[in-house]
Amino acid sequence: MFKVPRIASTNGLLPILGAISILSLTSCSGYRWGSAKPEHLAGINSVCVAVVKNSTQIPRAAALATNSIADALTRDGTYRMTTLDRADAHLQAELRKIEYLQVRSTREDALRSEELEMKAHLNWVLVDTDNPTKILARGNATGTTRFFVDPNLQTARQSALVDSIKRATDSMIARFAEGF
Repeated sequence: MFKVPRIASTNGLLPILGAISILSLTSCSGYRWGSAKPEHLAGINSVCVAVVKNSTQIPRAAALATNSIADALTRDGTYRMTTLDRADAHLQAELRKIEYLQVRSTREDALRSEELEMKAHLNWVLVDTDNPTKILARGNATGTTRFFVDPNLQTARQSALVDSIKRATDSMIARFAEGF
């Protein structure tokens, strides 16, 4: 009955589409399959986490920091956590200092804080388990959080401590797991 006229053959479009697809694939040429470990830690597959040394006067801060390191290592997935006799490396950390800074004060009294900033400072060392004198990586990490001062300042500080330590340990794990 009705014949629909053919517009153009698609054979002329195939080379153009092929060139576009090849050019789009070259944008991924710098991507590497596999792990994102730093080159000097390529042979490390498992890590033992020691209990964090607490150099502050805050009770339970070492336990919070140790648990936060374990959680960050588990979330990252680059290294397996294991015992010291099976580990390739041993992570030792020290919670060096917790400091508070005033961010905002009340209008009536400049010495009365409305908002505080908490900084948790961690020093860490990753050592080889076969040769404990060989340091594989080391560094320091700082976690910062802000919180409002409420009538119960101790509760507000304790709640902020968990977040501040978590930010510091996440930074620490990213440093030796991914190199930045």
